[in-house]
Amino acid sequence: MTVERYIRVFAGLFIMISLALGVEVSPLFVSPWFLAFTAFVGLNLFQFGFTNFCPLAIILKKLGVPESKLACSN
Repeated sequence: MTVERYIRVFAGLFIMISLALGVEVSPLFVSPWFLAFTAFVGLNLFQFGFTNFCPLAIILKKLGVPESKLACSN
């Protein structure tokens, strides 16, 4: 897997977990404040789309995860 795919997997996982912990009808409900974490992940993805800066990407690159080669090449 590449850095970009790990970012998508981590973001999706964190959003699903925070929703499960923050939505009152969930059997795993803890506190509605977990929805703030959902918003944080969404905002981070939004700014990553414009700035191409992501702290997780920096960590993954230092751990040796390869970057993707031209994702849209034919």
